[in-house]
Amino acid sequence: MKHIPNILSALRILMVPAFLYFYWQDDISLIVLGFIIFLMATVTDFLDGYIARKYNYQSALGAFLDPLADKFLTFSAFISLPLINNELFPWWAICIILFRDIFITLLRVWAKYKNATMKTRIIGKVKTVVQFVFLYFVLFLGAFKGYPSWLGVLAKDILSNTEIIFSLTVFVVAFTVYSGIEYTIKNSRLFSF
Repeated sequence: MKHIPNILSALRILMVPAFLYFYWQDDISLIVLGFIIFLMATVTDFLDGYIARKYNYQSALGAFLDPLADKFLTFSAFISLPLINNELFPWWAICIILFRDIFITLLRVWAKYKNATMKTRIIGKVKTVVQFVFLYFVLFLGAFKGYPSWLGVLAKDILSNTEIIFSLTVFVVAFTVYSGIEYTIKNSRLFSF
């Protein structure tokens, strides 16, 4: 039982290539399957954290696997967005988001190397929620935009409203950058040698 959180994290890592493979297909049913795999992977993220906290199953392996699996999942989702529409989700925006997350991850590694505690911020958790709500929404639209039903028409209509979708993209980028700046300022002592 104590290995379940680590198994779920490892499963999440394995689901990432499956999500990418299916979501990048031309067949609408395979794209929808990719979206479902992404949703299932996010459920494993919730479950492994819940089980680990509830039963106090904390381990060094889990502390390594869980954030690694999270990064793989979010990065794979963000790099999929330009395939939906590279004008609504331009590569510069995706690169900024990925850079922020890589930078904060490296800052955590540096803090561990210095045997220092990195001050966590509530804004980091809010950033994660904002990113995932955004990803659920736009990946859903991307999956169903070619679906031959009212759902496909609705998804296509929403994506064609470029001003709103692009504004959401810019908001997510700005919020992500802001959270990274706040993290950096609050942990500026880590930069002293």
